[in-house]
Amino acid sequence: MKMQALTKTYGKRTVLNMPAYEFAPGMIYAVIGANGSGKSTLARVLAGIEKADQKKKPFGEENVEVGYSPQRAYAFRMSAEANIKLAGDDNDRAKRLMEELQIAHLRKERADRLSGGEKARVAMARIMMKDHDLLILDEPTASMDMESTILAEELIRAYRERTGAVILLITHSLAQAARLADRTLFLDNGELIEEEDTNELIHQPKQPQTRRFIEVYG
Repeated sequence: MKMQALTKTYGKRTVLNMPAYEFAPGMIYAVIGANGSGKSTLARVLAGIEKADQKKKPFGEENVEVGYSPQRAYAFRMSAEANIKLAGDDNDRAKRLMEELQIAHLRKERADRLSGGEKARVAMARIMMKDHDLLILDEPTASMDMESTILAEELIRAYRERTGAVILLITHSLAQAARLADRTLFLDNGELIEEEDTNELIHQPKQPQTRRFIEVYG
């Protein structure tokens, strides 16, 4: 899966300037960086929510089925189960996802009235109702407690194993990147500064910007 070189500017400000990059099937990639580093912009451009400059297609003519879960989990004014099945009318799959995320008891509850962590789990179940070539998760566990985070991370691994999808995980958590990601990309001011095997990048960063980030957030 070959991502083209991408830029995104607002007025005279360049918020994203990514080189071409090839994602390997069945791999989990973490994207880390401080606020404003371009992580969520990259996610939105790859998902087609925002257009890159010159309306450039992220993957050229390659047909990539992309699933995208934004940073802020959303829920419609219907039951949690109905929210999840908006992505596909597969009763067995919906039931399994709710059980694995421990929200089966909430299936008839109004999703828009759930807590932030519960909405996040509903959103995760919804995005996993389909098999995607590329699954983009923007801070998927930010509003979850540790128990829910562990369940969500187990589900992410299981999704990768079952589908062979590329998973792009946007996260502030170096610990989460270490637990989940095969490789990690570090962004700073919209630029890809360093990318490496996750363990090596976290413990032996090569670039000074990466070292400073890890000192602050590690």
